[in-house]
Amino acid sequence: MTNQVPPKYVVEFGVDQPPHSDGRLDAPAFRRNSAPILAVVTRVLGMSQGHALEVGSGTGQHVVAFARALPGLTWWPSDPSAKHRESIEAWRRDAGLANLMAPIALDVSSADWSLGQPGFPSNHPLAAIVCINVLHIAPWSVAEGLLAGAARHLQSDGQLVLYGPYRVGGAHTAPSNAAFDVALRAQNPQWGVRDMEEIAALAAANRLRIAETVEMPANNLVLVLARSS
Repeated sequence: MTNQVPPKYVVEFGVDQPPHSDGRLDAPAFRRNSAPILAVVTRVLGMSQGHALEVGSGTGQHVVAFARALPGLTWWPSDPSAKHRESIEAWRRDAGLANLMAPIALDVSSADWSLGQPGFPSNHPLAAIVCINVLHIAPWSVAEGLLAGAARHLQSDGQLVLYGPYRVGGAHTAPSNAAFDVALRAQNPQWGVRDMEEIAALAAANRLRIAETVEMPANNLVLVLARSS
């Protein structure tokens, strides 16, 4: 029989080890996919300056990598889960990066992101918003709120970077994604692999557009959204 992680250590983004003594969580998905994701994010945002918000930072491992690779951006991790924010803060303290801020509580489905809360620079448009592996494990209202918030808070040349599995032309890009979609919807009927075309339509409704689509390992995609001209 294979060893199983005690259920109390399993959270929605998938953690296969107990927390470190300081609260850091370790996601196997980060170890598998961090290098290709970082390569795309670094290329897309390499010339950006200012403030970047990560939505749904999970364990906090991705935002540490982003902050280390892109010192021209001040990174603001966020997550609605207190347990996740504890892990993010632990990773932040461990990294000791001056451009990585303390995590904030953020429900992007809300009409008011309250980015003026203590610690966040209010009245500063964002150079970037990054969202990794969130939209398929969240209700559609999160996608609606994310793109509406991006329209409100991105600066004129700001970009929204989305990573995860997507259907293209109404079809899954691989049998494994189809099986994943079935499993997600069985767990929660409001979850599921999203249609790229639905994301594009939602973007257009918010005066955004998909400026670039990048094929990634494990049948995932990066969608880079920018303001419509």
